[in-house]
Amino acid sequence: MTLTENLLEIQNFLHKIPIFANINQEKLQAIAHITIIQNYKKGEILFWEGDEATGFFIVKNGRIKVFKIGNNKEQIIHIFGTEEYFAEVPAFDGGNFPASAAAIENSQVLFIPRNSFFRVLQQHPTLAIVMLGTFAKHLRYLTNLVDTLSFQEVPERLKNYLLNISQKNHTNIITLDIPKTQLAALLGTVPETLSRAFYKLHQEGFLKMDGTKITIIK
Repeated sequence: MTLTENLLEIQNFLHKIPIFANINQEKLQAIAHITIIQNYKKGEILFWEGDEATGFFIVKNGRIKVFKIGNNKEQIIHIFGTEEYFAEVPAFDGGNFPASAAAIENSQVLFIPRNSFFRVLQQHPTLAIVMLGTFAKHLRYLTNLVDTLSFQEVPERLKNYLLNISQKNHTNIITLDIPKTQLAALLGTVPETLSRAFYKLHQEGFLKMDGTKITIIK
């Protein structure tokens, strides 16, 4: 693939990302020129909590988990998939990453360096307004996460997680595509408690399971 073809591919992909969807070709070209493609193998670390935030990331393919570790426990904050972006807030404030990130499968991400992106923003200030909206969205998500982990029991967390996936995919049949250890960490619990939560929801008639396939009944 030639350099021009590579830039065009990046530009076309960026156009699918919500923060870049409504900007013109000139701005997309400017961002594509500063974008760096990075490949990570399963389990490889993108950055550690406390590292300097030199830019933000967009998942091109694969999945990335953002997590924190405390008291020898892992708390997964979120798992990002194709066309999702992360770490833009610490990249903007010039501080350090408040959490760590790792690939949970072989992944390719687009890295947008902070300093280069700031220069693009200076030339295209309307982009900055769009970015403010993404900050508000992520703040709302983190607020909801704190509420979920603080006030909901594990079966309710699991139920809401499955309902969100069901609504997003427009189907009541869900395939668990992450290990239960990872799902437990995402829901702020341990695998044993997660298994009991699955059993409870099954007993209540909310779902039935067949291996990794889950059918939501009501």
